[in-house]
Amino acid sequence: MFTTYTIYNKDSAKIYIGHTANLNNRLKRHNGQLPNKQTSFTSKNKGKWILIYKKNFETRKQAINKERELKTYKGREFVKKFIKK
Repeated sequence: MFTTYTIYNKDSAKIYIGHTANLNNRLKRHNGQLPNKQTSFTSKNKGKWILIYKKNFETRKQAINKERELKTYKGREFVKKFIKK
């Protein structure tokens, strides 16, 4: 199973959209609890990243397609509805 997800960093007001086969480990990497590249987007934008949206898929291809959809203007507007101010 694959998950397309969106995380939000309140400190920097940034959104990150991605997909993974292991959401728990991926969130730990984004938050620095597991090793991650220091040049990654989420490492450069310090603060706690919280999960605001996720959807599960049977195949990686489906997850990638949803990720691409969420990265469009309309997709980002959809995701912003899940941010709690």
